[in-house]
Amino acid sequence: MKTYFNKMRGNRYRRDDIDWRDACWSWLGAFIGMSAVAWLGEQWLAHHLLIVGSFGATSVLIYAAPESPFAQPRNVLLGSVLSALIGVGCFQLLGATALTVALAVSLAVLVMQLTQTVHPPGAAAALIAVIGGPEVHALGWAFPLVPVGLGCVVMLLVAILVNNLARHRRYPRHW
Repeated sequence: MKTYFNKMRGNRYRRDDIDWRDACWSWLGAFIGMSAVAWLGEQWLAHHLLIVGSFGATSVLIYAAPESPFAQPRNVLLGSVLSALIGVGCFQLLGATALTVALAVSLAVLVMQLTQTVHPPGAAAALIAVIGGPEVHALGWAFPLVPVGLGCVVMLLVAILVNNLARHRRYPRHW
């Protein structure tokens, strides 16, 4: 009855089509990845900023959609770091204005496309570099490396480990 009801509604993703095994691996990867980044920020880096908002979206891609071109290591690392560099540069030149926000995000999109490193959370890294507030602005040109670069490397290492422990997953698809 449930299947018939879902077909009648025309849902593309029906409730009975949920792959619980895959969802659990995604949860495990996201939990371990974010825990590792948070722990490093608290313990090893002596409470320095290591978590940025774009890591939530990166987690969705590398743990729940590891086959996506946007989730591949080159895209995750270079797309995020290049975008953060652009965001810092825009902030350094223009401050935190509406124009700076638009310029940072649009330039990040442009550069990611031209370098074939599109990673949607990268645009968020550019945005965070502009509107992140005093703690982010104090990092200056270090922001693209720590927290963005280091956090991405940690999450990628976890993604490689967790996604390849699951017999039905392979990550990365390409470097």
